[in-house]
Amino acid sequence: MAGPYQGELQKLDDYRWLLPRDESLGMRTDGIVYADEALMADLRTDAALGQVANVACLPGIVGRSMAMPDCHYGYGFPIGGVAAFDVDTGIISPGGVGYDINCGVRLVRSDLEIAEVQGRLKDIAAAIHNLIPTGAGEKGAVRLSDHEVAEVLAKGPAWAVKRGYGVPEDVEHTEDRGCLPGADVGALSQRAYQRGAPQLGTLGGGNHFLEIQVVDAIYDDKLAAAFGITAPDQVCLMIHCGSRGLGHQVCEDALDEMAQAARRYGISLPDRQLACAPVNSPEGQRYLSAMAAAANYAWANRQVIMHFVREAMESVLGQGWQKLGLHLVWDVAHNVAKIEEHRVGGVSKRLCVHRKGATRSFPPGRPELPAAYRETGQPVLVPGDMGSASYLLVGTQQALEETFGSTCHGAGRVLSRTAAIKKHPSQAVRKALEAQGIVVRATGRDTLAEEAPDAYKDIDRVVEVCHGAGLSSKVARLRPVAVIKG
Repeated sequence: MAGPYQGELQKLDDYRWLLPRDESLGMRTDGIVYADEALMADLRTDAALGQVANVACLPGIVGRSMAMPDCHYGYGFPIGGVAAFDVDTGIISPGGVGYDINCGVRLVRSDLEIAEVQGRLKDIAAAIHNLIPTGAGEKGAVRLSDHEVAEVLAKGPAWAVKRGYGVPEDVEHTEDRGCLPGADVGALSQRAYQRGAPQLGTLGGGNHFLEIQVVDAIYDDKLAAAFGITAPDQVCLMIHCGSRGLGHQVCEDALDEMAQAARRYGISLPDRQLACAPVNSPEGQRYLSAMAAAANYAWANRQVIMHFVREAMESVLGQGWQKLGLHLVWDVAHNVAKIEEHRVGGVSKRLCVHRKGATRSFPPGRPELPAAYRETGQPVLVPGDMGSASYLLVGTQQALEETFGSTCHGAGRVLSRTAAIKKHPSQAVRKALEAQGIVVRATGRDTLAEEAPDAYKDIDRVVEVCHGAGLSSKVARLRPVAVIKG
């Protein structure tokens, strides 16, 4: 479905909209979209709602086909889409994960206040930019042999820490400790290996970024303190990137195989971009293993990047990173499919939960959480556009019960990259950001134009929907003071 959704749409409350099951479309369940009136007004002209309905047609779906408030049109699934499938009767779909497997966000706190570094922001941004290659296809300082790539794919950030790129505490503060089970390096093509070998420790292009941020507001003092956020004007850093060319290749390879598998297993697809296979089929297991390996690579990539950020800060400020308090708060994935245990109708079920442009939002007590956050619930990181703000939230019990523990992942686009480039020359975007006091370092002629702030939804509105709907609770707001883009 390429155009706006033509089916029925019912407003349930201020934050929820129902797409009732339509058997004529092949829907096996309802769809639900989390949005307020203004966000829904944009979605009515977006083909993403049709994709929510399409996902509801897939075999073995459990619960509803869901879309978060940052939802927009994507490949197969909408970006911001969440769907869970029974592992025995359901499917796994690369379109429900995306090309950038484990694109995710990492938040680093510090003991610094903005007044202490305001005059050094340009120097810090330049040092970070010099140490961390940015842009599509860029190669990093960490070059890997095939054997070393295999270790990264199997172990994730633990591999990096063992080689001096960080400390064990970093691994503990990473979702799933940065290592999905079942990763099989043998499930990857040689081309995936070749693309991953030179790119560890690189940021990439597109919407990937590295920001120096300052705490703008604190909504829950106790939770903020538990996460290391102690006061307004505290300096933090946020890293947003994924599995680079390796993850892209894993998705590309899987889509070819899945298209044939769907036909072989007699799966009727409303959209060929939803190519899939039964979770427990050889094809499904092969993709799940390759995807897990790519996710581990992405976590290792963000770990190495964080190591170089610490080095850059040390070089400019003349103190060790521990003295500066540069500790990892948390690292989340927002393009991944995971096998998880959830209660459905009072019974515990093993489900394959697809979160594409969606963040896990687990409450206190879940065994997946490290000891540090077992009583608080999982930190949730939601980056905004480079001219507004990002958020630190916390997972909730309501999210666990209603969305399989999922919430939004960012602001979500409202303008395509082509439209954004036509509307805003990069130089104009740079001047506007600098007028706000934001230091900018960017690679690529059109990067800033593609990522202009008004190419994205209002992050405050997106987060307010998740907060109001109970999918995650606000802890702190952070605004950018320096931006490094690919």
